[in-house]
Amino acid sequence: MKHPVDVHVGRRIRHRRWMVGMTQQQLAEQVGIKFQQIQKYETGMNRVSASRLWEISDALGVAIEHFFEGLEGEIPAIGAQDMLSDKETVELVRAYYAMPENQRRRLFDLARALSESAA
Repeated sequence: MKHPVDVHVGRRIRHRRWMVGMTQQQLAEQVGIKFQQIQKYETGMNRVSASRLWEISDALGVAIEHFFEGLEGEIPAIGAQDMLSDKETVELVRAYYAMPENQRRRLFDLARALSESAA
């Protein structure tokens, strides 16, 4: 059975990999394993050892703590909606940060106004 922390860490690996535009194959090659193992880590089917998480964090350019952010002493429920695992959300965030800062600010203000009027 999947442990909720393993699922959370796997989601954080997948999210970071998407954010940097890396494929499972590319990540696997950088850490010296097969891409199927990355798939198992990302779904929480296999636990990531401390040494492997160190290698993954180095390959993805983040501190190990990144993979535990959001736990805050609580174990997330398996199957809980994780907005960051949605490809559309990741693409939106990438597009947002690709814009110049002044355009990002205007888009943010527009999104806030639209969400307030929808409430």
